[in-house]
Amino acid sequence: MTSRHPPQELGKLPTGIVGFDQIANGGIPAGRSTLLSGTAGSGKTVMALQFLLAGVRDYGESGVFVTFEEAPADLMENVRSFGWDLEGLVESKRIAVVDVTPEPGEDVVATGPYDLSGLLARIEHAIHSVKAKRVILDAVGALFPQLTDPNIIRRELHRVAAGLRMLGVTTLVTMERTVEEGGVGRWGVEEFVADNVIVLRNRLENEKRRRTVEILKFRGATHHKGEYPFTIDSEDGVTIIPLSAIELKQRSSQIRVSSGVPELDKMCAGGMYRDSIILVSGATGTGKTLMVSQYIKAAIEAGERALLFGAEESREQLTRNAASWGVDFEKAERDGLLRIICRYPEVMGLEDHLLQIKRDIRAFQPQRVAIDSMSAFERVSTPKSFREFVIALTSTIKHLEITGLFTNTTSMLTGGESITETHISTITDTIILLRYVELHGEMRRGLTVLKMRGTFHDKGIREYVIDSHGLHVQAPFRGVHGILTGTPTYTFNDERARLGGMFEDAAV
Repeated sequence: MTSRHPPQELGKLPTGIVGFDQIANGGIPAGRSTLLSGTAGSGKTVMALQFLLAGVRDYGESGVFVTFEEAPADLMENVRSFGWDLEGLVESKRIAVVDVTPEPGEDVVATGPYDLSGLLARIEHAIHSVKAKRVILDAVGALFPQLTDPNIIRRELHRVAAGLRMLGVTTLVTMERTVEEGGVGRWGVEEFVADNVIVLRNRLENEKRRRTVEILKFRGATHHKGEYPFTIDSEDGVTIIPLSAIELKQRSSQIRVSSGVPELDKMCAGGMYRDSIILVSGATGTGKTLMVSQYIKAAIEAGERALLFGAEESREQLTRNAASWGVDFEKAERDGLLRIICRYPEVMGLEDHLLQIKRDIRAFQPQRVAIDSMSAFERVSTPKSFREFVIALTSTIKHLEITGLFTNTTSMLTGGESITETHISTITDTIILLRYVELHGEMRRGLTVLKMRGTFHDKGIREYVIDSHGLHVQAPFRGVHGILTGTPTYTFNDERARLGGMFEDAAV
């Protein structure tokens, strides 16, 4: 009987790219070659450079950048927008650049056997000159513009990869794809030469570009499967949002906070849990933004910081509306207890919104967060990307143990549910529904606590009114059924009671 040894994974080299090392279970396999493939604009060069710069900045590992298509001067100029001083690192001998770009107007003619020995010698010299541990081959496909035989390309790529492995460096090779789906590379052999393959995609969805990354294979090493959204911005470069790596380890608090509406707190057995996510859903005009104002007022009165994100109204409009209900947002801002940030969802992708919201939370460190409204973000996204956005956002809020309140606008005035409700209902801890109720020839409003995790709550549908002092919850509706479905029916003790209600004013 043969003895079995526990599996041993290859050593990983941290990339320093936010989120990537989570889905790569620690980084890319050290000492091997990794193919980074993607269409134009997918972020190949930026990700490769970030890997190289993180090695210098965070791990004390020098690097070599070999460029086959973009002139070094242009490359250095382009990355300045990220605050990366590539030129300074070259001057300080921490990064070496090997320029293999063709001269302007130069014609490449194939004569005799194809041989990369001279190129490998230049790369080896650069590696030794800075004692590099990381190497980037950017746009290596430009090496073979005149070749059509995949066998020759496969042989030469294998020679490059083998030569760099002998030098003990970890190599990232970027290569272009012609389509988002289908083969990894242009010649159909690239994925078989590299030890590891990472695919970047830049799809057009709902008139918005959405980037994703997928680890297709790691030889001898584990990784997370599937695609993960990422974004590129001037502050952090590439940031990957690894939803499958989000762990359900947040703590649960028994501390309750006020909603700002005393009657609603009573319906919720004393208030909302401090680390809960609350969804307030209703048709236009039902008082969702008012409930946000009451919620923020409760935070201000408790001396807590609140952060309000507006997606449909400006700061001035939110401030004016709150003042009409007796809530002074401007004074709260001056006192440092409130910050209002308003951005239209259309100005950027959901991944960028998530990144900005997390930065704003980190900078202000609030005890409460409100987003008015989530349905505005839904209209500029696909169902999958919206759900990913909500999961990542709610996870961030829960891990920070702060209270989150989201509003959602339903499409029907008197009932029904929206797509937003179906997407968020399993993620949120508390759901409050606001509904119109047509009763005796007039539109009235009803409120119910549909769900509240971990505690008893009032299950009645109560009428509420809105005046200059805010929102006031009153007695439950009696004799009315079907309010939430939008088809209310009425029951009366007898015909006399029904007629008496209809002609009460006329009899006076």
